[in-house]
Amino acid sequence: MRLIQFLDADGQRRVAVSSSVNSPDAGLQVLPGMLRVYDLACEAISVQTSLQALVEANLVEAEVMTEMLSELESAGRLLPPLDHPDPAHCFVTGTGLTHVGSADTRDSMHQQTDEAELTDSMKMFRWGLAGGKPELGTIGMQPEWFYKGNGYGVVTSGQALTSPGFAKDGGEEPELAGLYIVSPEGTPYRVGFALGNEFSDHVTEQENYLYLAHSKLRACGLGPELRLGDLPERVEGVSKILRDGTTLWEKPFSSGEEVMSHSIANLEHHHFKYDLFRQPGDVHIHFFGTSTLSSADGIITQAGDVFEISAPLFGHPLRNRLEQADDDELVEVKLL
Repeated sequence: MRLIQFLDADGQRRVAVSSSVNSPDAGLQVLPGMLRVYDLACEAISVQTSLQALVEANLVEAEVMTEMLSELESAGRLLPPLDHPDPAHCFVTGTGLTHVGSADTRDSMHQQTDEAELTDSMKMFRWGLAGGKPELGTIGMQPEWFYKGNGYGVVTSGQALTSPGFAKDGGEEPELAGLYIVSPEGTPYRVGFALGNEFSDHVTEQENYLYLAHSKLRACGLGPELRLGDLPERVEGVSKILRDGTTLWEKPFSSGEEVMSHSIANLEHHHFKYDLFRQPGDVHIHFFGTSTLSSADGIITQAGDVFEISAPLFGHPLRNRLEQADDDELVEVKLL
Protein backbone atom coordinates (compact mmCIF):
# COMPACT_ATOMS: atom_id res chain seq x y z
CA MET A 1 0.00 0.00 0.00
CA ARG A 2 1.17 3.51 -0.83
CA LEU A 3 -0.15 6.83 0.53
CA ILE A 4 0.10 10.34 -0.85
CA GLN A 5 -0.60 13.82 0.49
CA PHE A 6 -1.86 16.55 -1.82
CA LEU A 7 -3.88 19.75 -2.10
CA ASP A 8 -7.34 19.48 -3.61
CA ALA A 9 -8.75 21.94 -6.12
CA ASP A 10 -9.74 24.25 -3.24
CA GLY A 11 -6.24 24.20 -1.76
CA GLN A 12 -7.20 21.95 1.15
CA ARG A 13 -4.90 19.18 2.34
CA ARG A 14 -6.00 15.60 1.65
CA VAL A 15 -4.61 12.08 2.09
CA ALA A 16 -5.21 9.32 -0.44
CA VAL A 17 -4.29 5.69 -1.08
CA SER A 18 -2.55 5.34 -4.41
CA SER A 19 -2.09 1.57 -4.25
CA SER A 20 -4.27 -0.66 -2.10
CA VAL A 21 -3.59 -4.28 -1.23
CA ASN A 22 -7.26 -5.10 -1.75
CA SER A 23 -7.74 -3.11 -4.95
CA PRO A 24 -4.41 -2.23 -6.61
CA ASP A 25 -6.12 -0.73 -9.68
CA ALA A 26 -8.62 1.41 -7.80
CA GLY A 27 -6.81 4.70 -8.47
CA LEU A 28 -6.54 7.45 -5.88
CA GLN A 29 -8.87 6.79 -2.97
CA VAL A 30 -9.23 9.86 -0.77
CA LEU A 31 -9.58 9.10 2.94
CA PRO A 32 -12.49 10.97 4.54
CA GLY A 33 -11.58 13.73 6.97
CA MET A 34 -7.84 13.02 6.85
CA LEU A 35 -5.55 16.03 6.38
CA ARG A 36 -2.14 14.57 7.20
CA VAL A 37 -0.39 11.20 7.22
CA TYR A 38 1.10 12.51 10.47
CA ASP A 39 -2.37 12.45 12.09
CA LEU A 40 -3.03 8.95 10.77
CA ALA A 41 0.27 7.71 12.20
CA CYS A 42 -0.46 9.30 15.58
CA GLU A 43 -3.86 7.62 15.66
CA ALA A 44 -2.37 4.22 14.74
CA ILE A 45 0.14 4.56 17.59
CA SER A 46 -2.62 5.62 19.99
CA VAL A 47 -4.86 2.60 19.27
CA GLN A 48 -1.87 0.26 18.80
CA THR A 49 -2.67 -0.94 15.32
CA SER A 50 -0.73 -0.90 12.06
CA LEU A 51 -1.03 2.11 9.80
CA GLN A 52 -2.16 -0.13 6.94
CA ALA A 53 -4.95 -1.65 9.05
CA LEU A 54 -6.13 1.82 10.07
CA VAL A 55 -6.12 3.02 6.46
CA GLU A 56 -8.02 -0.04 5.26
CA ALA A 57 -10.68 0.58 7.91
CA ASN A 58 -11.17 4.07 6.46
CA LEU A 59 -11.32 2.92 2.83
CA VAL A 60 -14.99 1.96 3.19
CA GLU A 61 -16.01 5.61 2.86
CA ALA A 62 -13.16 6.67 0.58
CA GLU A 63 -13.86 8.90 -2.40
CA VAL A 64 -12.34 7.76 -5.70
CA MET A 65 -10.54 10.60 -7.50
CA THR A 66 -10.45 11.01 -11.25
CA GLU A 67 -7.24 13.10 -11.16
CA MET A 68 -3.95 11.28 -11.66
CA LEU A 69 -0.70 11.90 -9.80
CA SER A 70 0.83 13.36 -12.96
CA GLU A 71 -1.96 15.96 -13.05
CA LEU A 72 -1.42 16.84 -9.40
CA GLU A 73 2.31 17.17 -10.07
CA SER A 74 1.77 19.45 -13.07
CA ALA A 75 -0.54 21.64 -10.99
CA GLY A 76 1.99 21.85 -8.14
CA ARG A 77 -0.44 20.21 -5.71
CA LEU A 78 1.60 17.22 -4.54
CA LEU A 79 3.01 17.33 -1.00
CA PRO A 80 5.83 15.33 0.61
CA PRO A 81 4.47 11.98 1.83
CA LEU A 82 5.05 12.78 5.52
CA ASP A 83 5.49 16.16 7.19
CA HIS A 84 5.09 17.77 10.59
CA PRO A 85 2.69 20.68 11.24
CA ASP A 86 5.80 22.55 12.44
CA PRO A 87 8.61 21.89 9.90
CA ALA A 88 11.23 22.65 12.58
CA HIS A 89 10.17 19.40 14.27
CA CYS A 90 11.15 17.34 11.22
CA PHE A 91 14.78 16.17 11.27
CA VAL A 92 16.43 15.28 7.95
CA THR A 93 19.53 13.08 8.31
CA GLY A 94 21.36 10.31 6.51
CA THR A 95 24.10 7.74 6.32
CA GLY A 96 26.68 7.14 3.61
CA LEU A 97 29.06 4.35 2.64
CA THR A 98 26.24 1.85 3.10
CA HIS A 99 25.96 0.35 -0.40
CA VAL A 100 28.19 -1.92 -2.45
CA GLY A 101 30.11 0.42 -4.73
CA SER A 102 29.58 3.50 -2.54
CA ALA A 103 33.09 3.24 -1.12
CA ASP A 104 34.67 3.24 -4.59
CA THR A 105 32.75 6.40 -5.52
CA ARG A 106 33.64 8.20 -2.30
CA ASP A 107 37.18 6.81 -2.25
CA SER A 108 37.91 8.36 -5.64
CA MET A 109 36.94 11.74 -4.20
CA HIS A 110 39.15 11.46 -1.14
CA GLN A 111 42.29 9.68 -2.34
CA GLN A 112 45.30 10.05 -0.08
CA THR A 113 48.77 10.62 -1.49
CA ASP A 114 49.99 7.35 -0.01
CA GLU A 115 48.10 4.69 -1.97
CA ALA A 116 49.22 2.06 0.54
CA GLU A 117 47.04 3.80 3.13
CA LEU A 118 43.31 3.15 3.11
CA THR A 119 41.23 6.30 2.98
CA ASP A 120 38.84 6.94 5.86
CA SER A 121 35.99 6.24 3.43
CA MET A 122 37.30 2.79 2.60
CA LYS A 123 38.00 2.02 6.25
CA MET A 124 34.45 2.90 7.26
CA PHE A 125 32.98 0.91 4.38
CA ARG A 126 34.99 -2.17 5.42
CA TRP A 127 33.87 -1.74 9.01
CA GLY A 128 30.31 -1.83 7.74
CA LEU A 129 30.93 -4.99 5.73
CA ALA A 130 32.43 -6.63 8.80
CA GLY A 131 29.87 -5.56 11.38
CA GLY A 132 26.98 -3.65 9.80
CA LYS A 133 24.55 -6.57 9.77
CA PRO A 134 24.57 -7.92 13.33
CA GLU A 135 22.41 -10.78 14.57
CA LEU A 136 18.83 -9.85 15.43
CA GLY A 137 18.68 -8.11 18.78
CA THR A 138 22.35 -7.10 18.83
CA ILE A 139 24.14 -3.85 18.02
CA GLY A 140 26.43 -3.63 14.99
CA MET A 141 29.12 -1.24 13.79
CA GLN A 142 28.00 2.39 13.68
CA PRO A 143 27.86 3.97 10.20
CA GLU A 144 28.79 7.38 8.91
CA TRP A 145 26.07 9.87 9.85
CA PHE A 146 25.21 13.40 8.78
CA TYR A 147 22.65 16.11 9.48
CA LYS A 148 20.94 17.54 6.41
CA GLY A 149 18.38 19.99 7.71
CA ASN A 150 14.74 20.14 8.74
CA GLY A 151 11.31 20.09 7.15
CA TYR A 152 11.74 23.52 5.58
CA GLY A 153 14.12 22.00 3.02
CA VAL A 154 11.95 19.04 1.91
CA VAL A 155 10.27 19.16 -1.50
CA THR A 156 8.41 16.57 -3.54
CA SER A 157 7.91 15.78 -7.20
CA GLY A 158 7.23 18.79 -9.39
CA GLN A 159 8.95 21.21 -7.02
CA ALA A 160 12.38 22.77 -7.53
CA LEU A 161 15.58 21.85 -5.75
CA THR A 162 17.35 25.16 -5.17
CA SER A 163 21.11 25.29 -4.88
CA PRO A 164 22.30 28.20 -2.70
CA GLY A 165 24.35 30.99 -4.19
CA PHE A 166 27.52 29.92 -2.40
CA ALA A 167 27.27 26.30 -3.62
CA LYS A 168 29.85 24.94 -6.03
CA ASP A 169 27.72 22.04 -7.26
CA GLY A 170 24.16 20.77 -7.12
CA GLY A 171 24.18 17.02 -7.67
CA GLU A 172 21.62 14.27 -7.25
CA GLU A 173 21.89 11.24 -4.98
CA PRO A 174 19.19 8.63 -5.70
CA GLU A 175 18.31 6.92 -2.44
CA LEU A 176 15.61 5.36 -0.33
CA ALA A 177 14.55 7.18 2.81
CA GLY A 178 12.92 5.90 5.97
CA LEU A 179 10.15 8.10 7.40
CA TYR A 180 9.49 8.01 11.15
CA ILE A 181 7.41 9.50 13.93
CA VAL A 182 8.17 9.39 17.66
CA SER A 183 5.39 8.29 20.00
CA PRO A 184 4.33 10.19 23.16
CA GLU A 185 6.42 7.66 25.12
CA GLY A 186 9.53 8.39 23.05
CA THR A 187 9.45 5.24 20.89
CA PRO A 188 10.37 5.72 17.22
CA TYR A 189 7.94 4.15 14.73
CA ARG A 190 8.76 3.68 11.06
CA VAL A 191 5.82 5.00 9.05
CA GLY A 192 7.19 3.80 5.73
CA PHE A 193 9.71 4.36 2.95
CA ALA A 194 9.94 6.81 0.06
CA LEU A 195 12.14 7.53 -2.94
CA GLY A 196 14.64 10.27 -2.23
CA ASN A 197 17.05 12.67 -3.87
CA GLU A 198 19.66 13.46 -1.21
CA PHE A 199 20.78 16.55 -3.10
CA SER A 200 24.40 17.48 -2.24
CA ASP A 201 27.39 19.65 -3.19
CA HIS A 202 30.01 17.15 -4.37
CA VAL A 203 32.56 19.75 -5.44
CA THR A 204 32.67 21.27 -1.97
CA GLU A 205 32.96 17.80 -0.44
CA GLN A 206 35.80 16.91 -2.79
CA GLU A 207 37.83 19.96 -1.76
CA ASN A 208 38.25 18.55 1.73
CA TYR A 209 36.58 15.62 3.44
CA LEU A 210 35.94 17.83 6.48
CA TYR A 211 33.61 19.88 4.28
CA LEU A 212 31.21 16.92 4.10
CA ALA A 213 28.95 18.52 6.72
CA HIS A 214 28.72 21.74 4.68
CA SER A 215 28.03 19.83 1.46
CA LYS A 216 25.01 18.08 2.98
CA LEU A 217 23.22 21.19 4.29
CA ARG A 218 20.94 21.45 1.28
CA ALA A 219 17.34 20.89 0.28
CA CYS A 220 16.25 17.34 -0.61
CA GLY A 221 13.54 15.64 -2.62
CA LEU A 222 11.10 12.96 -1.47
CA GLY A 223 8.98 10.94 -3.87
CA PRO A 224 5.27 11.60 -3.35
CA GLU A 225 4.33 8.01 -2.50
CA LEU A 226 4.87 6.57 0.97
CA ARG A 227 5.28 2.80 0.87
CA LEU A 228 4.02 1.05 4.00
CA GLY A 229 5.54 -2.10 5.49
CA ASP A 230 9.02 -3.56 5.10
CA LEU A 231 11.30 -3.28 2.10
CA PRO A 232 12.08 -6.26 -0.11
CA GLU A 233 15.69 -7.41 -0.04
CA ARG A 234 16.43 -5.54 -3.26
CA VAL A 235 14.93 -2.46 -4.90
CA GLU A 236 15.81 -1.55 -8.48
CA GLY A 237 15.48 1.92 -9.92
CA VAL A 238 16.79 4.39 -12.49
CA SER A 239 18.34 7.81 -11.98
CA LYS A 240 18.52 10.26 -14.87
CA ILE A 241 19.18 13.89 -15.66
CA LEU A 242 17.23 15.69 -18.39
CA ARG A 243 18.51 18.84 -20.07
CA ASP A 244 16.24 20.72 -22.47
CA GLY A 245 13.96 17.68 -22.60
CA THR A 246 16.75 15.28 -23.62
CA THR A 247 18.39 12.67 -21.41
CA LEU A 248 21.85 13.93 -20.49
CA TRP A 249 22.75 11.03 -18.18
CA GLU A 250 21.05 7.85 -17.06
CA LYS A 251 22.07 4.99 -14.79
CA PRO A 252 20.34 2.20 -12.86
CA PHE A 253 20.66 2.03 -9.09
CA SER A 254 19.98 -0.67 -6.52
CA SER A 255 19.09 -0.47 -2.86
CA GLY A 256 17.78 -2.76 -0.14
CA GLU A 257 19.73 -4.91 2.30
CA GLU A 258 20.91 -7.32 -0.40
CA VAL A 259 23.23 -4.62 -1.75
CA MET A 260 23.91 -2.83 1.53
CA SER A 261 26.73 -3.23 4.02
CA HIS A 262 24.41 -2.35 6.91
CA SER A 263 20.99 -3.64 7.85
CA ILE A 264 18.14 -1.13 8.04
CA ALA A 265 17.70 -2.01 11.72
CA ASN A 266 21.34 -1.21 12.45
CA LEU A 267 21.13 2.16 10.70
CA GLU A 268 17.94 2.94 12.62
CA HIS A 269 19.49 2.02 15.96
CA HIS A 270 22.51 4.24 15.45
CA HIS A 271 20.27 7.19 14.63
CA PHE A 272 17.67 6.78 17.34
CA LYS A 273 20.14 5.78 20.08
CA TYR A 274 20.46 9.52 20.76
CA ASP A 275 17.84 10.86 23.20
CA LEU A 276 17.69 14.02 21.09
CA PHE A 277 16.04 12.01 18.29
CA ARG A 278 13.43 10.37 20.51
CA GLN A 279 11.44 13.47 21.43
CA PRO A 280 7.65 12.85 21.37
CA GLY A 281 5.87 13.95 18.22
CA ASP A 282 8.95 14.63 16.10
CA VAL A 283 9.20 13.43 12.50
CA HIS A 284 12.43 12.01 11.06
CA ILE A 285 13.47 11.52 7.43
CA HIS A 286 16.59 9.39 7.18
CA PHE A 287 18.41 8.70 3.90
CA PHE A 288 20.05 5.27 3.56
CA GLY A 289 22.78 6.05 1.02
CA THR A 290 23.60 5.37 -2.62
CA SER A 291 26.40 4.24 -4.92
CA THR A 292 25.18 5.95 -8.11
CA LEU A 293 26.16 9.57 -8.77
CA SER A 294 26.30 11.50 -12.03
CA SER A 295 29.17 13.55 -10.62
CA ALA A 296 31.28 10.37 -10.48
CA ASP A 297 30.82 10.17 -14.27
CA GLY A 298 31.99 13.74 -14.78
CA ILE A 299 28.56 15.31 -15.19
CA ILE A 300 28.33 19.00 -14.26
CA THR A 301 24.74 20.03 -13.64
CA GLN A 302 23.30 23.44 -14.44
CA ALA A 303 20.18 25.42 -13.64
CA GLY A 304 17.22 24.07 -15.58
CA ASP A 305 18.31 20.43 -15.47
CA VAL A 306 15.65 18.00 -14.25
CA PHE A 307 16.53 15.12 -11.93
CA GLU A 308 14.28 12.07 -12.31
CA ILE A 309 14.48 9.14 -9.90
CA SER A 310 12.15 6.19 -10.36
CA ALA A 311 11.55 2.69 -9.03
CA PRO A 312 8.45 0.61 -9.86
CA LEU A 313 8.04 -0.34 -6.20
CA PHE A 314 7.42 3.31 -5.32
CA GLY A 315 5.00 4.24 -8.08
CA HIS A 316 5.24 7.83 -9.28
CA PRO A 317 8.77 9.07 -10.09
CA LEU A 318 10.46 11.88 -8.22
CA ARG A 319 11.16 14.79 -10.57
CA ASN A 320 12.84 18.04 -9.50
CA ARG A 321 14.10 20.95 -11.55
CA LEU A 322 17.46 22.37 -10.47
CA GLU A 323 17.37 26.07 -9.69
CA GLN A 324 20.27 28.31 -8.67
CA ALA A 325 19.77 31.00 -6.05
CA ASP A 326 21.40 34.40 -6.43
CA ASP A 327 24.82 34.98 -4.94
CA ASP A 328 24.54 35.23 -1.18
CA GLU A 329 25.53 38.37 0.61
CA LEU A 330 27.52 38.50 3.82
CA VAL A 331 25.40 37.53 6.82
CA GLU A 332 26.11 39.97 9.61
CA VAL A 333 25.11 39.18 13.19
CA LYS A 334 23.83 42.18 15.11
CA LEU A 335 24.65 42.91 18.72
CA LEU A 336 21.74 43.16 21.15
